[in-house]
Amino acid sequence: MNVLVLSAYAAQSHVHWQQSLQIMFAQWDWRVLSLPPRHFSWRVRGNALFWSIAERGTLEQSYDLIIATSMVDLATLRGLVPRLTRVPTILYFHENQFEYPQDQQKHSLLEARMTSVYSALAADRIVFNSDYNRDTFLSGCSALMKKLPDRVPSGIARMLRERATVLPVPFESYGNQRVEAWWPGASRRFIKRPLRLLWVGRFEHDKGGEGLLRILRRLESVSLDYELAMTGQQFRRSPAVFSKIRALFGHRLVQFGYVDGIKEYRALLQSADVVLSTAIHEFQGLAVIEAVAQQCLPIVPDRLAYPEIYPARYRYESCPDDPEREADAATSLIRTMAGQQLVRGAHYPDVSGFELGAMAPRYEQVFRQVAFAQDSQ
Repeated sequence: MNVLVLSAYAAQSHVHWQQSLQIMFAQWDWRVLSLPPRHFSWRVRGNALFWSIAERGTLEQSYDLIIATSMVDLATLRGLVPRLTRVPTILYFHENQFEYPQDQQKHSLLEARMTSVYSALAADRIVFNSDYNRDTFLSGCSALMKKLPDRVPSGIARMLRERATVLPVPFESYGNQRVEAWWPGASRRFIKRPLRLLWVGRFEHDKGGEGLLRILRRLESVSLDYELAMTGQQFRRSPAVFSKIRALFGHRLVQFGYVDGIKEYRALLQSADVVLSTAIHEFQGLAVIEAVAQQCLPIVPDRLAYPEIYPARYRYESCPDDPEREADAATSLIRTMAGQQLVRGAHYPDVSGFELGAMAPRYEQVFRQVAFAQDSQ
């Protein structure tokens, strides 16, 4: 199959997904057009203008299927390059613009939301990485339509639901391969080894730095010894809370910031005991899934996409209106999981269904259904 991938805001997670597609279907011919993940508003609005002129030759080649991320202004692009209207198209949602924390936004999301709705209507199939992503997009779309002044067709959200599918982003399984254990500072001598606590996430406001700080303060007041590794991308304007955590909990931190090497990162995951999420915005949580696959016990809030992935015993109470109560719940679960991990042995949730090998048949079925829909009619 000859496939064109369009990625208008190629963030790290989007690149990982794109590479996963090429690994799963290495025998297919792939062509990728991508734009760097900066200037969000302009990327969302300007990608069709740029590609329709600068990459017109590429766009007018023959393809069996186009797979575009939800940042692509697909409706405009198909209008500017009419040949694309004859190619079956899938729009993939890593996230949706209806479910971002509003008080943290530096730009209006209205245009991005409308663009995603138009793109979804222009696609033959829309695919989401989780039920939560799909459901919040559709409910957000429905709510937006009700706010518009007039001449709004009815049933848009229902129409989109009929063409929606859920295909999580897969991760590459390492099977039984083990790497040499690496936990920073592990050479130190302890009478009893501290719990190894892992926090994976970008150093951004939506990953819950304030919630993490509250949990760490509580852990200091209980009789649980632990070490903390915080991994994830850092940015020039990361929230100040992360610097505060580094200053206040330097005696617990063994890693603070991104781990560049894949082998070193895998070793860190395999050496950790539990992986903690404090996210207030997450559409799948692939980094947590990867850690659980390496036998980390998950400790996640009872919200977002987590309830569809992890049984209740791995989730702490979500209290957006009472953050202190939520921190208490998370601390209690950490202590419970620490006992299971260090004393009685742990039972890990099964995330094998997210592996590349497990996801490949599901992806292929959807891709072929869309690409060859006319042939089957």
